[in-house]
Amino acid sequence: MSAVLVTDPPVADTGARGGGVRAVLALARFEARRLLTSVPVLLAFLAYVAWIVWRTLDSADGYPALQDADRATQSMPMLVGLAVLLYANFAVLRSERHGTEAHFAVQVVQPWRRTVAHALSVVPAALLTAVCVAGQFTWEAFKPGAVGHGSPAELVVGPLTVLLFGTLGVLLARVARSGLAAPLTMVLLLFAFALGTGPSGMDGTSWLAPAVAGGSADTLPSELLGRPAAWHALYLTGVALCAAFLAVLLAGGRNLAVRAGVVLTLALAVTGGVLQARGVAPSPELTAARERASVRPEQTCVERGRSTYCAFPEWVPRVGTWAEVVDRVQSRAGGSAHDRPLVVRQRIDARYGLESDAAIPSLTEAHQVTVGTAWGGNRVPEFSSAVAAVLVAGTEEAGGEICDGRMVTLMWLSLSWQDDPVNALRRVRLDDSVEGAAIVLSPTNPLTMTEGQTDVVRRLLEKPRPGVGDRVKAHWDELTSPGVTTARAAELLGVAGPDKADSCEE
Repeated sequence: MSAVLVTDPPVADTGARGGGVRAVLALARFEARRLLTSVPVLLAFLAYVAWIVWRTLDSADGYPALQDADRATQSMPMLVGLAVLLYANFAVLRSERHGTEAHFAVQVVQPWRRTVAHALSVVPAALLTAVCVAGQFTWEAFKPGAVGHGSPAELVVGPLTVLLFGTLGVLLARVARSGLAAPLTMVLLLFAFALGTGPSGMDGTSWLAPAVAGGSADTLPSELLGRPAAWHALYLTGVALCAAFLAVLLAGGRNLAVRAGVVLTLALAVTGGVLQARGVAPSPELTAARERASVRPEQTCVERGRSTYCAFPEWVPRVGTWAEVVDRVQSRAGGSAHDRPLVVRQRIDARYGLESDAAIPSLTEAHQVTVGTAWGGNRVPEFSSAVAAVLVAGTEEAGGEICDGRMVTLMWLSLSWQDDPVNALRRVRLDDSVEGAAIVLSPTNPLTMTEGQTDVVRRLLEKPRPGVGDRVKAHWDELTSPGVTTARAAELLGVAGPDKADSCEE
C-alpha cells in the first residue's frame, strides 16, 4: 500500500456552497444570541429599561403631548447602540484574537459570508430596541392626559441608531484589525453626541447625528413642527446598510450584489442627508401656518358651564380639565365675578418653530384668559393665577400691573382650592420661595408679590380659617378696589397684617 501526498487544496462541492445561506443564517442566530447575552449589551438594556420606567412615570406631569413623546425615545438607545458596537466589533475580531482565522479557510462560509452573519446579528438588538421604544411611547399614549399625535418616522430613530452603531462596529473590524478601534470610536461618539459637543441647533449639520431632539418651552401642534423626520429615517437607514455592505466588500465579497448594495445604500444615505438638510428650513407654507397659529389661530371652541374654551384641535380633550380649574377659582369669587362668563384661549408663539422661547403678551380684552399647551405640575397654579387675575382686575394686562392689596385676594383665589396650597404658592413663584418678594409665573406676563403680600397670603394658606371664603364674597368690592392696602385686605380677611409695608404703598 502506498500513500500519495496531494498538495492542491480540496475543492468544496457546489452542493455545500449552495447551503451557504443556511450556514450564514445559523451563524447569525448564534452570534445574535451571544450579543444579546453579553455583559455590555445586557447592562445597556437594563439601564435603558430602568430609564424608561424612571422617566415615564412622571414625564410631563402626566399630561404628555405625543409629538414631544416620540422624540423623547431617541436619545437613550444610543447607549444600547454603543454597547452593540463594542460587542459586534469584538465578535468579528474573535478569530483574530484567538488565532483561529486559518481554520475558517477549510469551511464553506467564506470571510465575507461570516461578515454578513455578523451584520445580521445586530438586527435582533435593533428589534428589541424597537420593542422598548414602542413600550415607552404606548405608556405615554395611554396616560389619561395625553394629547397630540406621534410620528412613526421619529419613533424608528432609536432602533435605526442601534442598527447603525452595530453595523459600524462590524465595519470597524474589517477596516482596522485592532481591538482599540471600537473603544476609541465609542469615546468619540460619546463626546460628539451624548455629551453635546457635536453639532447643535436646528441647522443642516445637526441632522447628521443619529438623534436630533429639538424642543422649546411650549409644545407646538403636530402640523407646525416642520422636522424632516422621514428624510432623517431614510438617512439613518442608508448609512446603516451602507456600513454593512462596505464591511462585506472589505471582507472579500466583491460580487455584483454587494457592489450594487454599496452604491444603492450610499445613494439612500446621501439622498436622505441632502433632503433632511433642505427640510430644516421651513417652507413658505409652514411659515404662514406658524404665523396664523401665533396671531390668528384656527381653533375649536367649546362651551363648558358659563365659559367658552378655544383650543387647537389636538388639545380639545383638555377642555374639561381647564374648566374644572376655572370653576374652582370662580366659585370662590364674589360680586359679578362669581358668575362672569370667561373666554379661555390657548395661545402659542410658533413663529420661530421649536427654537422659540418667546414670552406671550397679556390679553387686553376683558374677561379673556390665556392657557398654554403644557399642563400639569406648575402649569396648574400658573393658570389658576391667570384666571384669578382676570376675575380681580378684569383683564390679563391689568392683572399684571397689580401691586396693591388686591394681590392677596388674587393669590387666595388661585391657591386656596388646591390640595397643598402652600406648596402651590412655592411652585408658582419664580424663586420657589414662600417668603419675601417674588415673581409669580403665569401663561403670559408674570405677576409680582411684595414681601408684605407674601406674609398675608402665607398666613391665609398655612392655617385655613373657616369663613374666609364668606369674607371674600362679603367684601369683594373693597378687596378688588384699586389702591386697597395689603393691611386692609388682611383686616377684612381676618388675619394679621404684613410685617413690612408694601413697596408700592410707601
